[in-house]
Amino acid sequence: MALIDHTALQQQTEGTALQTWARQLPGQLERLFAERRHGDFDRWMKILSRLPELPPDQLRIDAGIISVCADQPPDPALPAQIEALLLQLHPWRKGPFSLHEVHIDSEWRCDLKWQRLAAHISSLRGRAVLDVGCGNGYYCWRMAGAGARLVVGIDPTQLYLAQFSAVRHFLGRGHAVHLLPLAMESMPRNMQAFDTVFSMGVLYHRRSPIDHLLELKDCLRPGGELVLETLVIEGKDGQVLLPRGRYAKMRNTWFLPSPMTLCGWLERCGYRDVRLLSVTVTTIEEQRTTRWMRFESLTDFLDPKDPDRTLEGYPAPRRAMLLARRA
Repeated sequence: MALIDHTALQQQTEGTALQTWARQLPGQLERLFAERRHGDFDRWMKILSRLPELPPDQLRIDAGIISVCADQPPDPALPAQIEALLLQLHPWRKGPFSLHEVHIDSEWRCDLKWQRLAAHISSLRGRAVLDVGCGNGYYCWRMAGAGARLVVGIDPTQLYLAQFSAVRHFLGRGHAVHLLPLAMESMPRNMQAFDTVFSMGVLYHRRSPIDHLLELKDCLRPGGELVLETLVIEGKDGQVLLPRGRYAKMRNTWFLPSPMTLCGWLERCGYRDVRLLSVTVTTIEEQRTTRWMRFESLTDFLDPKDPDRTLEGYPAPRRAMLLARRA
């Protein structure tokens, strides 16, 4: 199974600002896999090769549960076989999906976040969209379902590429949706190519949030829209939390600004029309352990005596969603 359809991506970017980049990608990714190939990569490839071929007769990528099924019910044994294979790609962080009667109940109910933002962002119809830190591509499919002409997700975690490939195997290849195992720093400088750029759940993992905001701006065309979601704290303009160690058991958590501070960062980086859409406390309905993600989740990160605090004594996770435009 070809994990990345370079031919399709080159055809879909022909004559656009992404054309040169798309032509350079095969060599870049070949070098990446030669240098940093995950130890389980070959095992994942064998799992993908065993997935059955089924027609995507009934397909929904514009609903909360991304789903596909055939007009004719499958062999009664097939759903159990598919489930057993997909469970070997554990953990499934993002979803939900329903693939030929196999319901993937992921750790995150990503459909809830999409509900919060979909009514506020500019229409994606006809747009080229970049999703930074896309995980297994759940939101990429939702972006395509909202009418985007091209969706590119980037995430360096190779397991997510395997999960995305499994989902695409059942949804079919007739969608302009691509997941590339790249980190943000692997993207060209000053691309100015995408109409909309999403960065959700990434900023607090960056040692330099300012650099990340500038990298995102580099990817946007003039006037393009940034959709930003990140952890924040309650506080005034200028207030920022820098955890001394872990935050909610996460090692790589750096800066958690107040919403007003974050708006100021965006403006300082040259964005305009900065708008705070919402601030939402993360709940166990939205993030939790399931049989598809058996590791610790939100409940295990909070103080059992005070769920408004993390185990480390910091404010419990709350997430802000903002829009901004490149000037």
